[in-house]
Amino acid sequence: MTASRIDIFKQMLVNDPINSSILFGLAKEYEKAGETAGMIETLERYLAISDDEGNAFGMLARAYERADQRDKAKETYKRGIDAATAHGHPSMAEEYRMTLESE
Repeated sequence: MTASRIDIFKQMLVNDPINSSILFGLAKEYEKAGETAGMIETLERYLAISDDEGNAFGMLARAYERADQRDKAKETYKRGIDAATAHGHPSMAEEYRMTLESE
């Protein structure tokens, strides 16, 4: 049987558990598979070790929304606004602000 992409990323993490690129790739695979819990756990790990420019915060906030964790989603969007602003991504920051205002 062929290993899934998720399994491949997990195996890669065994050898390099704090590789941010592998963690982000695994999160994207969880997103594609609709595995919200895995996506949340992986993005939380990724953000704990990475200087993300804002994208992962948006991904995590949307995952929290799907998991009906509205307070965590709002807080994560706010962190995403700060990160996007700090890294010179005003349109991303504005997108997150508009999302917060629409709720």
